Amino acid sequence: MNQFLQSLGKRLATFLNEPVAYYETLDLISDDVMLAAIRPGDVLLVEGNTRIARVIRYVTQSNWSHAALYIGDALGGDEPHMLIEADIVEGIITVPLSTYRHLNTRICRPVGIGDEDRQKLIDYTISQIGHAYDLKNVFDLLRFYMPMPMPARYRRRMLAFGSGEPTQAICSTLIAKAFQMVRYPILPRRIENCTEEECLLQRHYSHFTPRDFDHSPYFAIVKPTLERGFNYRSIGWAKEPSEV
Repeated sequence: MNQFLQSLGKRLATFLNEPVAYYETLDLISDDVMLAAIRPGDVLLVEGNTRIARVIRYVTQSNWSHAALYIGDALGGDEPHMLIEADIVEGIITVPLSTYRHLNTRICRPVGIGDEDRQKLIDYTISQIGHAYDLKNVFDLLRFYMPMPMPARYRRRMLAFGSGEPTQAICSTLIAKAFQMVRYPILPRRIENCTEEECLLQRHYSHFTPRDFDHSPYFAIVKPTLERGFNYRSIGWAKEPSEV
C-alpha cells in the first residue's frame, strides 16, 4: 500500500507542479542587481506560478508560496549562486538563483546572525540534499485545490501536517528547522502572563509557512533596487499614447 501511495503522491505532485495559465510579474529585477543584494543565509520567498503555489497562497492568505535558502558558492562548482529548496517533485535539491528571475520574489535577511551560526544553518540544509519531499503534504494540499470555502481560523492550522519523517520535508519547514537549530527566532510564541526574562517559546518547525519569514520581526526585507542606490529622477518613463 505504501508503494501505491508513493506512486500516487508523485503523480499528484506532478499535477500540482504544473504552471497555471496566467501569471503577472510585477517587476523584473536583473541578475546583477539581485546578486549585488542577496547574501548567504538569506531566505528567498517566491510567489510561484504553479497550481500548488495557488493553493498555498489561498491557504496562507499570502503572496508567498515557496521559500528557499541562498547558500552562494558553498558547494563550489561552476554555478556559484545557489539556493537550497524542497521541491514537490524532486525533493531537497539545489537550484541556481536565476531559476526565479521571471517570478515575483522577496529577500528576507536574518538580522544580526553571526558567521558561525550562518554557516551552521547552511551546512544543515546542505546535509539534507537528496531527501524526499513529504508526499503526505501533497494529499493534504490537494483538498484545497478543490473549490471550497475554508474559514480563515482553520487555514494555518491545516498547514501543520506531513508525516514527520526526518528524511522528508516541505520548503518552509526545512528552512525553519535550520534556523531553529541555531536558536534564531522566526515567529516565537510568547507565554501569557510571563514575568520572567525567558518568555518566548519556539513553535514547531512544521507550523511555519513561507509568509512567516516576511512577517517575522527578526528578518529584514531587502529590496535589491533600493540596495544599489535608487534615484527616481533617473527613471526613463515611456510616453503615454496621449502624449505622443
